[in-house]
Amino acid sequence: MHLVTWNTQWCCGLDGVVSPERIVQTIEAMGECDVLCLQEIAINYPQLNGHPQDQLAQLQSLLPGWTLLFGAAVHEWTAAGMQQFGNLIASRLPVLQVQHHPLPYPAQGQVRTMPRMCTVVTVQDPHLGPVRVMTTHLEYYSSRQRIAQTQHLRQMHLQALSQALCPPQQAQDGSPFQSKPHTAHAVLCGDFNFEVHSAEYDLLGSPATAMECVQAGWPERMVGAGWSDVWNLLHPGARRPDTFKVFDRQFGPEPVACDFVWVSDSLRSQVRSLEVDEKTQASDHQPVRAVIGV
Repeated sequence: MHLVTWNTQWCCGLDGVVSPERIVQTIEAMGECDVLCLQEIAINYPQLNGHPQDQLAQLQSLLPGWTLLFGAAVHEWTAAGMQQFGNLIASRLPVLQVQHHPLPYPAQGQVRTMPRMCTVVTVQDPHLGPVRVMTTHLEYYSSRQRIAQTQHLRQMHLQALSQALCPPQQAQDGSPFQSKPHTAHAVLCGDFNFEVHSAEYDLLGSPATAMECVQAGWPERMVGAGWSDVWNLLHPGARRPDTFKVFDRQFGPEPVACDFVWVSDSLRSQVRSLEVDEKTQASDHQPVRAVIGV
């Protein structure tokens, strides 16, 4: 599986030009791609820089033959009409299931925030079988919300893993109870708005404990399960490429790495490569490409 994740800043480059075409061209130049995870896709936000319109429709026209699944973290009606802002997963692989999960949004008064979500698309990879692809964009300004959202992402994976290890009763009756593609294989990617030295990074990568499994009713064999950072699997101890504030220092003086790809334990041995396009200025983030299981 060739996967690209990128916070596109509503497809707005550092030149102020909004161009979904440039986003797609940049991704194509990185090499083969089966699954594309984009954060900050906008629909009808005329007051944002560059005046983005219906970017879902624009991207669909630029990616013929792909299946596009959009998850709106913000979906509202204003004087501008219906507005949506969120994450998109586009797949050339067969799609088996789609889930949209709102993330926790605890109050933190007088702090600039917005709702966040995680889109989960289970695809059928020809070599790996079913894989849960999860993409998200966590809160930037509120550490309280970001920590709660990180904990929720961890719990989402462990719950899905428990379903794969202890699947529900099989059903092929054509009803909503019919069997789902539960799988231990999972990839989590996006803009996490935390760095590798943060508490959130440690939290997301923390393994399931025995007490946690007992309290949740999960099988004992889940003890120790969790997420692994792909960069650390490939380059343990090495300095990773920065993905944010590389060219634009509006949000701080130093570049940082905050766009990650994580994999489930079942995919640790399948990780092949991870690269960052450190040159493009088509967004204020840099795109990240991972190859898993090829």
